[in-house]
Amino acid sequence: MQYKNEKTLQLIKTFGEEINKQRKNLNKSQRLLALEYELDSGNLNRIENGKIDPKLTMLWRISEALGIPLSQIIKSLEDTLGDDFHINEI
Repeated sequence: MQYKNEKTLQLIKTFGEEINKQRKNLNKSQRLLALEYELDSGNLNRIENGKIDPKLTMLWRISEALGIPLSQIIKSLEDTLGDDFHINEI
C-alpha cells in the first residue's frame, strides 16, 4: 500500500463509516449486499473499515447497491468533514 497522509486516511475512514451507516439503514449485512449486487464482500468489508481507498467504479457500484446517488454520499462526506477539511494543507 502506498503512503497516505493523515488527511487521506481520515477521508477513507469517514467514507467507510458512511457506507456502513447507509448499508445498516437498509438492514442488510455486508455479505447479503455483496451477493445481491455482485460486489466483492472482502473489498466491501475493507472499504467500510477504512482499510482501502476504493476506485471510482467501486464507489459507483456501492452507491447503486445502496440505492442512493454517489453525489449524496459525497455530500454527506462534505457535511461530516466540514468546510475546513482539505487533504493537502496549503
